[in-house]
Amino acid sequence: MDIYLDNAATTRVCPEAADIAYKVMTEQYGNPSSTHARGREAKKLLDSARREVSLCLGCQPKELVFTSCGSEADNWALLSGAYAASAKGGHVISSMAEHDAVRKALDELERRGYEVTRLAPDESGAIPVQAVVDALRPDTVLVSLMLVNNETGAVTDIAGVARALKKVGSKALLHCDAVQGFLKVPFTVKSLGADMVAISGHKIHAPKGIGALYVRSGLHLRPLIVGGSQEDGRRAGTEAMPNICAFGEAARVGRALMAESTQRMAALREGAIERLRAENPGLVVIGGGAPHILCVSLPGYRSEVLMNFLEARGISVSKSSACKKGGRSHVLEAMGLPAPVIDGALRLGLSRFTTQDELDEFCLCLREARESLAHA
Repeated sequence: MDIYLDNAATTRVCPEAADIAYKVMTEQYGNPSSTHARGREAKKLLDSARREVSLCLGCQPKELVFTSCGSEADNWALLSGAYAASAKGGHVISSMAEHDAVRKALDELERRGYEVTRLAPDESGAIPVQAVVDALRPDTVLVSLMLVNNETGAVTDIAGVARALKKVGSKALLHCDAVQGFLKVPFTVKSLGADMVAISGHKIHAPKGIGALYVRSGLHLRPLIVGGSQEDGRRAGTEAMPNICAFGEAARVGRALMAESTQRMAALREGAIERLRAENPGLVVIGGGAPHILCVSLPGYRSEVLMNFLEARGISVSKSSACKKGGRSHVLEAMGLPAPVIDGALRLGLSRFTTQDELDEFCLCLREARESLAHA
């Protein structure tokens, strides 16, 4: 048995993305900067992939810059975004529940002399719009908040934040880490109202090693990586064409299937919650909102022990972000949850490939874990 329920960490590459990646590696392997036939062919593939991802975001292709991953996109947005607006002040607003890609970039901004306000999430795991408004100062130059939390699935009202910034006349740039929300919750860059939006390929069934940053037209970000003139001079380095084309294909397929797949994942998630609560007295459901992430806890049990029990039965889940090793979840701590709830937390990540049978088996095995470990 092999049941993969850790799709918030990474996803299986879909056949369409794998096929085009292989074709680009073995047949259409030109450099898009070359002017000969193979180069021109590669440039067409690059433009096509950019159009597909842009369609998902509702932006112009020229506003989308490919990066190596979501972390690079977040780093670029924060470090260069704050720099671009530094003449107006040095205050940045974010939250205590962000991904480490943002958290570590915020630490770097502090080392560079910026002042960072980190807001606490509410009991649902989201960041209240009013908390952002209350933290605004005349010298606030950047607000950075994630759309969907990678550990709890909590959804923050980014559009509400954008409207609030406009209402009070703030000139702060708005960055959104939408890595977990891309093709999982409906949005466009226009509906979000953000100046910068980071996304990642391997969360939507594309390979690892490819991400992108939407940069609003008219906003100039100083490049993090300098060298050649790739990506319109904004991100140097020969484009990773197999990954980029696979990202475009995964985006195309994901956009076509989004309504159906998210509805199905939401139904699977709700059904699992109902069964887990019925079969496990004391079980706590943490956060929620996104259709593909389910965070639950069995207070009094250790996440690692539960994970080992499940893995022995062929089921893969996680206890928090796969990008974080050791220590308690900073997200769950920021929510003010009791230590036993944090220590017993498990995260499930669903995908469009997840089946009812797989979730049924998880529910059965978690009940077995609770009963057998309680008597161990």
